This record gives sequence, structure tokens and C-alpha cells, in this order.
Amino acid sequence: MITGKTTLLHYLSFSRPVAAHQPWPRFVLDEAAWRGLVAELAVEDWDVLGLWADGNEIHCALRDEETGEIAVASHSCTDRRFASLSQVRPGVLRLERAVADLYGLQAAGNPDGRPWLDHGRWGVTHPLALARRPPPPAPYAYSFLPVEGEGLHQIPVGPVHAGIIEPGHFRFHCAGETVVRLEERLGWVHRGLEGALIGKPVAQAAKLVGRVSGDSTVAYAIAFARAVEAASGAEAPARAHWLRALMAELERIANHIFDFGAICNDAAFALMLGECSVLREEILRICESCFGHRLMMDAVVPGGVACDLTAEGAALLQDMLARLRPRFEELVELYDNSPSLLDRTVGTGVCTPALARQFGATGFVGRASGRAVDARRLPGYPPYDQMELPVPVRQDGDVNARIWIRIEEIRASLDLIGRILSQMPPGPLHTPIPTRGGEGMALVEGFRGEILVWVRLSQVGRIVRCHPRDPSWFQWPLLEAAIEGNIVADFPLCNKSFNCSYAGVDL
Repeated sequence: MITGKTTLLHYLSFSRPVAAHQPWPRFVLDEAAWRGLVAELAVEDWDVLGLWADGNEIHCALRDEETGEIAVASHSCTDRRFASLSQVRPGVLRLERAVADLYGLQAAGNPDGRPWLDHGRWGVTHPLALARRPPPPAPYAYSFLPVEGEGLHQIPVGPVHAGIIEPGHFRFHCAGETVVRLEERLGWVHRGLEGALIGKPVAQAAKLVGRVSGDSTVAYAIAFARAVEAASGAEAPARAHWLRALMAELERIANHIFDFGAICNDAAFALMLGECSVLREEILRICESCFGHRLMMDAVVPGGVACDLTAEGAALLQDMLARLRPRFEELVELYDNSPSLLDRTVGTGVCTPALARQFGATGFVGRASGRAVDARRLPGYPPYDQMELPVPVRQDGDVNARIWIRIEEIRASLDLIGRILSQMPPGPLHTPIPTRGGEGMALVEGFRGEILVWVRLSQVGRIVRCHPRDPSWFQWPLLEAAIEGNIVADFPLCNKSFNCSYAGVDL
């Protein structure tokens, strides 16, 4: 362990670098250096951006908050064990449990050894390990954490919910109507996506990664494309970067507007959901007219984009901006002048800044709790590095703060779309991806927060390993903390204000 204040890259520079990793460095740490990394994380302002496995090797993406340095630390688990990072970074706990389920690599010191993705029904144990093992003889009984106290009762919710929604189980321990503890159990529709990506050509893999979480398909597609481009040494054309940003901002607005209405609906203010649903539908129809798909699936590809924006499409978008702004501001005024609605959102479901920082929360969850983190600004990527980008931040951390962060981000995205349309350069849409091996990583700002994609390519241009990390990994645990002390009836309100992805944490 290095004593005193040190930077991330200075600490990692004492370990062996991997030359093929782009655009940020990767270092291979021995056991002593890995344990030293855990000790450094206890005292340094380094964010853990992600943790994943590859064979018998564990990888951890890190960011130095003070310097902005990003790097990947890797460690070969010779005895299939590694020192747990969750001891000092609790947001990593579920990622370590997922690594244990998929690869059989155990995090020594992890306080929660229960399976996370493996519900005992896969037909195989550790499906991505170098040596698979037969399944257990019978499904295990999952043990929820105990809660002690007089007069407590349990309320089980899910995993099957009303309406069209992914499955997730919520176990409430309550004293009367007050929630004492909430515990989540996810992973009910495990798709084996990380395993399915192995050996796929880049074009096929792009379609799969774009469907990790369908409401963030553009952000995931950009993250995968940028990771592949970094690994292969390719660079998308300038116009493609601007078109990617245009699609990403449309995706952000559509999701934020719908969330605005849905949160209000969970506070019995159904009018807002109806009005916001109309606005979202108009956006999705314009997306289909401009890019051939309501959600813009498969419009972003490695090397560029698959379709251009015509003059007619640009005119549709300009007209949408002119019509949407005043209608949206009317809804904001309605929200801000409805005391009965504010009574439900102000002070409800508080996530403290300290907790948000401890878990590495990004997106509207992090920014509503004081974390001014936005991948478009830092580390930045084209074309956002050519535009000023406001990052709204609040300190209250309640449902109301998460609503206002969305409102400010909608306003900022509307401005960004106008600037993109006026500044978009002409030129080609796609650059061929060279057939070569390499490793690449990308960090992209989706509407929920930072999406990380790490990829390793073979010499023939196929996927050796790909790990997409959703921001919800770090946000789901905060929902458990935010609901404590609130009444059961406020859970839908809190849950929708976080709007974590079920699919994004079930790879």
C-alpha cells in the first residue's frame, strides 16, 4: 500500500500495463497490489465504475474523482478467490455476487454470500466458468435478511406485477405502515446475455447489447460502438457522432417526460401521466419518421450510424421543439403549483449525498443527491466535447429533487437538440471496423446515468468477452435505503422516482 495521498494512475503504475487496452490503461495487479487497492479505496476518492470477470481474471474499472483519471485494474484469481471491494465500496456487492454466480470466483470478505442471479434453476452451476459444474440437486431456499422487533410483519410483492413490467420481488418488513426494511430480489428472467455475446461478430453483438435495456437502446449502442472503435482503432465520422448525440437526447427526453408523468401518477395525479404520455408518443413517432424505429434500435452501429437525417426529418424535429417546449413548461408549472402533489414528493424517499457518493450513484439519482457526475462532460466524448453542457445538481435527494433533475435535463436536452440540428456537419455516416484484436472500454451517459461497456476482440474481429454495466447496479440498493422510514403507500412513488432497470442487472 502506498502511504499518503496518491492518484489512481500513480498507484496502478507500479503494476504491469496491458498495451492493447484503449482508450484508458489497464494494469494487472498481483495479490498484494490488489489487496493494496482495497486499502486505497478506503481512503481515496476513487469511484468504482464496474466489476466483471473473464475466465479466472477479475477486472475493476476505476475513476479518480479529483483528477478524472480512468483505468482498469485486473487480478488473476489463482485460487478462484479475490479480496472483496464491497468492504469499502458497498455498491460493488451485487456485482461480486453476480461474478460468483456466473464464474465461480469468490470475493473474500463480501458480507453477503448469497447467490444473486442464480435462482437454482439454470441446469448448470457457474455457466461462464472455464470448467462448468453440474447443477445442485434441488433449488435452494433463498434466505432474506432477518429483522427483529415487536409488531413487525412482512409484505411480499412480486415478482409478477400488474401491467407490462419486468419481474422483481420486494420483501417489506413493516411496523404498521412504516417500512423498517426493504429487500429486493431480482434476476428472474436471466437471459445469459454475456455468454451469448461470446464468439459473435461485432455487428450481431451490437444488436444484443442494444437490447440490454430497451429504454436505453441508443445509449447502449453508442457505448458498445465506442468500445469496439477503441479496441479496433477505428473512429466514427464527425456527422455520425452528431447523429448519435441527437438520438441520445431524444431518448433522454422521451424517458424523462414519461417518468415525470408516471411519478405524479403514483401520487394519484393521473392528469400528469396522460399529458406526458401524449408528449412522449409524439417524440416516438418523430423518431420513427426520422430513424425508422420508435426507439431508434439498431440506428447506431460500430463505426458510425445506419441511417441519416434528411432535411424533412430535421424540419420535423424543429417543429417538435417549437411545440413541445411551451406544453412541457405548462406541466412544470402545474406540478410546482399543486400543493397536494408536492406534499407527496417533498421529503419522501430521501437518498442522502453521503450514501449516493458511497454507492457511486450517477444519473438523476446521483445528481439529485449532490453528485455532479455526467459522462458527457467527464470523461466526455464527441460531440459533447464541443458544446457547453449544464449539469443540474440538487442536495435534497428526495422524490421532488429527482423530478426537478429530470425537468432541468429535459430543458437542457431540448436546447442541445436545437444546437445539434444547427451545427451538424455534412459528411459520411460510417467507417469500416478493422479486423484486429484489442480491448476497449466506453463510458456513455444514458438517461439513467453512466453506462459502461468493456469489450475484448479476437484477431478475426469477434467478441471474446463483452461486459455491459447498467447504472441500476448502483441505484437499486439506494432504493432500499431511501424507502426506510416511509410508509408502504409511498413505495410506488419512490420506486418510479428511481426507475431502475430490472433487465439491466440481469445479464
